[in-house]
Amino acid sequence: MAHLLHIDSSIQGDASVSRRLSARAAAAWREAHPDGTVTYRDLGANPIPHIDAAGGLAGRVPPAEHTPEQAAAWARTVELVEEVKAADTVLLGLPLYNFGPPSSVKAWVDHLIAPGLSIDPETNAGLLGGREFVVLASRGGGYGEGTPREGWDHAEQWLPHGVSLTGLEPRFITAELTLAPVRPALAELIPLAEESLAAAERAIDELWVPARV
Repeated sequence: MAHLLHIDSSIQGDASVSRRLSARAAAAWREAHPDGTVTYRDLGANPIPHIDAAGGLAGRVPPAEHTPEQAAAWARTVELVEEVKAADTVLLGLPLYNFGPPSSVKAWVDHLIAPGLSIDPETNAGLLGGREFVVLASRGGGYGEGTPREGWDHAEQWLPHGVSLTGLEPRFITAELTLAPVRPALAELIPLAEESLAAAERAIDELWVPARV
């Protein structure tokens, strides 16, 4: 039975474009996999703790020697890695905050880097590869080639590197200029924003078309 892990990270609630896109993708996945199951995690509403001293040491200490703090941190890491392992498809809603990913997403990725769980400790091979990883990204401005802020999107640049040790390979579907409708200074870019959003929605609708036929 197919299983989906659906993750959101925006703090914008119903105003979030990344949530809108990830919800659309989750609905399309359910339509293509009517018998499938879904796990949902909201990093925006319920962020996981960042790696601290206990968490950083937990993977280097045998479980039998864990302090209570290390045991709790390791249990959290195991839970997050197992969520990914249980999924055939992972959907991640990824907004751009201050030119980078939400810190909650960085924390999630840090927990996934776990030798013995997501990385073979002998070969360093990633153990989470072979599953679909679709990232529904949104960014308020324009960061494409030739724009004044080309290269300033450090979320989309970083994530493939961040998860590379685990074997995950993200595919991005991105809507940009999402602030155009709400920022008067960007009003002239609304047609481009609408075009970008429509293109992202079309890409989502085509994700599992063969499975629906």
